[in-house]
Amino acid sequence: MPHLRIANIRVDVNEPATELPRRVANKLGLREADVERWRILRKSLDARSRYDLRFVYTILVELPDGDLVQRLLSRKPADVGLFVPPQFEDLEPGQDALEHRPVVIGSGPAGLLAAYFLALKGYRPLIIERGQPVKNRVPAIRAFDAGGELDPENNYLFGEGGAGTFSDGKLTCRSSGPDVDWVLERFVECGGKPSLVYEQRPHLGSNRLPLIVRNLRRRIESLGGQYRFGCRLEGLDIVDGRLQGLHTSNGYIAATQAVLGIGHSARDTYGMLLDAGIPLRQKAFQLGLRIEQPQDQINRHKYGRPEYLRLLGAADYTLTAHGQRDVYSFCMCAGGTTIPSVSEPGCLATNGMSTSRHDAPFANSGIMVTLQPHEFGSDHALAGVEVQRRFERIAFELAGRDYSAPIQTAADFLADRTPPKGQRLESSYARGTTALNLNEILPPVVGAAIRSGLPIMDRKWHGDFLPNANLLGPEMRGSSPVRIERDAASRQSPGCQGLYPVGEGAGFAGGIISAAVDGLLSAKQIVRQFAPCGR
Repeated sequence: MPHLRIANIRVDVNEPATELPRRVANKLGLREADVERWRILRKSLDARSRYDLRFVYTILVELPDGDLVQRLLSRKPADVGLFVPPQFEDLEPGQDALEHRPVVIGSGPAGLLAAYFLALKGYRPLIIERGQPVKNRVPAIRAFDAGGELDPENNYLFGEGGAGTFSDGKLTCRSSGPDVDWVLERFVECGGKPSLVYEQRPHLGSNRLPLIVRNLRRRIESLGGQYRFGCRLEGLDIVDGRLQGLHTSNGYIAATQAVLGIGHSARDTYGMLLDAGIPLRQKAFQLGLRIEQPQDQINRHKYGRPEYLRLLGAADYTLTAHGQRDVYSFCMCAGGTTIPSVSEPGCLATNGMSTSRHDAPFANSGIMVTLQPHEFGSDHALAGVEVQRRFERIAFELAGRDYSAPIQTAADFLADRTPPKGQRLESSYARGTTALNLNEILPPVVGAAIRSGLPIMDRKWHGDFLPNANLLGPEMRGSSPVRIERDAASRQSPGCQGLYPVGEGAGFAGGIISAAVDGLLSAKQIVRQFAPCGR
């Protein structure tokens, strides 16, 4: 059946979605009864007018009469066009022999979706994960938040689902297409809301993510896949430039095909890869601070009418300040909490997360700057990692060596003023805070850029952004400072045939969905070439 794509259907946020067929019919000049088969392709919020918020829809309509479609198109109606739904490339397995099952290293989004696709195709992948399953991660994280010791292998960053399991769970992605759709549909199948596939800013929430990664694991296992938790990659067995196996904390694993989805905080693994001759290079990365404000303050600014809060939930924002060095909001968590993004003893960094309800009293967001490789102070491939580590250690030491977070009012930070000794500021950070001058825990160029950018953001909000705002930090894990090189066509490391670097840790993605798609594409490459082991 032919499909029509109808864009720019604008409705008041109070109007129920059940009115959409009438809206579509009016735009096409049809009866509502003629619009039987339809679905939402895209839904976004137009908030340019605080007193007249509108949802903007793009709708896909299936019409049985091809002649009718041609008559409609002949009128050249605005925002209406013929649409051919893109098809997901569902490959048939290749012919090359595969002696061992493929191994997926890391169970973050890249590894998880790579493993799922391989499992669906009959490859029975082995997934190794240095951390623990979700059911063990949750109590460990709660104990740490309550003041317990850091477990370097089981924390906010390491474990089933990777760092994304305990994050805001945003599923935004700059790219689109059938691979993105496929990933989103898998999240829906495993417990996400059906609206994830069309919302402009889809969000899972830290309360739903553990369920979804657990359900994905169960599907992978039901298809013959296997997990080994507490299994850290420690070395590569490379013979004549080809992968032969993996040395792990649990012993040797024979493998000729391995998807490397280690995440951007596996600093020890970066060092091992470099020693093994795997080509790595420096990459620009994002760092800065996290800003907290009362969520009520954000709601009042964004929503001109009180009923909008009930309809839309906690408000979010995206802000950029252009200057000699751009400053921008990052991973904004409406109604969220600030958390310790820590994987190494003696280091302190922050991040944010929120539940699907967005019902916590604070909003928080990264306020970030991009640091370029020539600013790292060294040509070493891991120089950016050392920049992160240096300032995380400074923050840990100055805040009292107990993983409390350095905190400062925005006004004091802008004035580069040391806060009063013993000052107590309200925050969502569970392990407690220590008042410090946050300019001391950032590279000087980053501190200067944020001091320049925050007033610009405040002016964009007519003075509503910085009142009552506190800053915490540092935020050092915005992205990977390393790229693990790979061949564009084969997606394999030039230093090791059979090794597929993927995701944020490899420097090829910037969020849950982009990482998942990156892992999927490498899994497809394995399927394209090899037959499942034992076939």
